[in-house]
Amino acid sequence: MSKGDSIGLQKVNGNKGSNYSVEDGSPGPPYDPHAHRELANPTTDRETLIHILKGSLGTGILAMPNAFYNSGLIVGTIATFVIGFICTYCLHVLVRSQYELCKRKKVPILSYPETMRVALQQGPSCLKPFANISVPIVDGFLIIYQLGICVCYIMFVATSIKQVADIYATPLDVRIHMLIILVPLMLITYIRNLKLLAPFSQLANIITFIGIGITLYYIFDDLPAINSVPYVGVLRNFVLYMGTTLFALEAVGVILALENNMKTPKSFGGYTGVLNQGMVVIVILYVLVGFFGYVKYGSDALGSVTLNLPKTDILAQIVKLIFAVAIFVTYALQCYVPVDIVWNTYMKKHITSKELFWEYFLRTTAVLITFVLAVAVPRLELFISLFGAFCLSALGIAFPAIIEICVMWPDNLGTCYYILFRNFLLILFGIAGLLVGTYTSISDIITSFQ
Repeated sequence: MSKGDSIGLQKVNGNKGSNYSVEDGSPGPPYDPHAHRELANPTTDRETLIHILKGSLGTGILAMPNAFYNSGLIVGTIATFVIGFICTYCLHVLVRSQYELCKRKKVPILSYPETMRVALQQGPSCLKPFANISVPIVDGFLIIYQLGICVCYIMFVATSIKQVADIYATPLDVRIHMLIILVPLMLITYIRNLKLLAPFSQLANIITFIGIGITLYYIFDDLPAINSVPYVGVLRNFVLYMGTTLFALEAVGVILALENNMKTPKSFGGYTGVLNQGMVVIVILYVLVGFFGYVKYGSDALGSVTLNLPKTDILAQIVKLIFAVAIFVTYALQCYVPVDIVWNTYMKKHITSKELFWEYFLRTTAVLITFVLAVAVPRLELFISLFGAFCLSALGIAFPAIIEICVMWPDNLGTCYYILFRNFLLILFGIAGLLVGTYTSISDIITSFQ
């Protein structure tokens, strides 16, 4: 079984304590996947909530004023709540579907790619030929997305440090600042245990909330009238808003891995579960920062609202450094997923000696790849929109809908097949977001260099 997006080193035994056999399906008590998970370093509900908040309260929330500029004030407010609901719903669909497939296969954990493969095998006959190829496709999207986040994080940290350093020292190119933080990024990425990252995530959460509070202080200071900005934006720019908001809200690459690594996974779902607790806080904060940040800075809203703060104000400089530290710490969490996918799914089985050396080599390579991309194209807001549109329209919306159709096929699609139609609409929405958003983002990136 692939554990491509299971964060941390996990030891899994699919049949311990069960009267079932994966192969023969012989009679026995109902199989509960949660009861058969053996995790080397499981996380508590609180630690999981911390990771959810830290995974989503990154550069995305700081880009929301710029996103609202692309959508318009009222449209952005309504659309953020709607997209937040859709993203949360699709995450619940993904977790529920994974649990159901684990029960059928009598295994404790299925990664996102394996969930897609098993679902397609059990779905409509027209989708079954795509089952095996779906694994590298999902892995590819996950790897590209998570590395894309890391690219944006390097851009953000270096740009924030540059704005402060330039006041007190000879101004340096932002790429030099990226080079300065390269070795520290490697060192924090060498932490191989998710549980060891929890204290760092807790620290990052605390300083992030402090930073958001100080940023809101600047935003509300001498706030212009709400009617000073357009309520409705340009239609073409709305797809940029969609990409940015999906990037900000959707943490699908981390969410399923966090649920897989929980000590009490039954606490994850439900109306008052860990996922909903985290997403409610996240969506409200995103609307708050996006709404008032756009009112404050209007069309001048940059890719990160902290870049709009007064450059010479000491408190503003502290905020920029606070967020730089918080995003620096979060880089390790985001980089965990692509490293774990590549190592556990594709590399480890071919390594016969010096496993630790090759794992650290992979971690070093991942950091270098993101560093090179950040140096090559330092356009923060456009890359946030691009990665959100390209990867998350598929990973966060279309793929979960496809999986649920296959899991419910053919006898549990609801009255008048409402589940089928609902998921079909989500698939169309995801595909449209991927195609239109990617095209618009790439077009704007090319234009920005001309």
